[in-house]
Amino acid sequence: MQVIVLGSAAGGGVPQWNCRCPVCRLAWSGDGRVIARTQSSLAVSADGQAWLLLNASPDIRQQIAATPALQPRQGARHSPIAAVLLTNGDVDHVAGLLSLRERQAFTLFGTAETLGAIGDNKVFDVVSPDLVPRNAIALDQPFAALPGLTAELFAVPGKVPLWLEGEAPEIGRATETTVGVLLRAGGSAPVAYVPGCAAVTPGLREKIAGAGLLLFDGTLWRDDEMIAAGLGTKTGARMGHLSMSGPEGSIAALADLPAARKVFVHINNTNPALIEDSPERRELEAAGWHLAHDGMMVSL
Repeated sequence: MQVIVLGSAAGGGVPQWNCRCPVCRLAWSGDGRVIARTQSSLAVSADGQAWLLLNASPDIRQQIAATPALQPRQGARHSPIAAVLLTNGDVDHVAGLLSLRERQAFTLFGTAETLGAIGDNKVFDVVSPDLVPRNAIALDQPFAALPGLTAELFAVPGKVPLWLEGEAPEIGRATETTVGVLLRAGGSAPVAYVPGCAAVTPGLREKIAGAGLLLFDGTLWRDDEMIAAGLGTKTGARMGHLSMSGPEGSIAALADLPAARKVFVHINNTNPALIEDSPERRELEAAGWHLAHDGMMVSL
């Protein structure tokens, strides 16, 4: 199985277009300690020919341009992208569908709830249903995402997308709204992809234990990071994201999880771990974690 991290940042990317937080200031100035990152997406293939995208980032065109494996290879129109799987309905995971509208056939997978939200918004009809079938996938039921590549969706504690929130959104319940994905090909250890997660539960640990590669939500370093930076009023918990650090954070919660390689993805532009050789990056790496970067490739 081949895995390419197309985009390793959370919504807005790094640097975010309108941000001058300490991390973004370094990125804007060209400081080599902070590399640019596009918004969250992953590409996976069992044979190197047909590719599954996990989430369609608003930066998908830029990501394809940077990834030869995803570029057209034959005829007047062609794409190695055979399918797209959505883990939730967040803007940074679905907006890229609008860039895949040029009469190109592929299959769109997601839970019934996520595909229902897409279906209720007519702008997504530009991705023609006659060419792009929308296949609702039940939880905890492995299915063939591509020939030779099996995927399984499982519920993850989270919340509804921001654009669907009501006045009092429920946060932290494991439903179809936010899912993780287990990917298997041949006899290799599975890849577990969890780009959004509000809490580590026993059920979640059971699903991702033994992964050959775990790609996990690394949005914030501290729960009050956005507030402390003067850039927002919401904690990470309110946004449906578990922080990396602290006694209740993902580093501590997954410290003893058996997984061959643990990598943080979906990293917010305010996260100080984005700065190479920062205390936060050193702590992360000392705990056995890696920080994803765009173009990161892993073969299993």
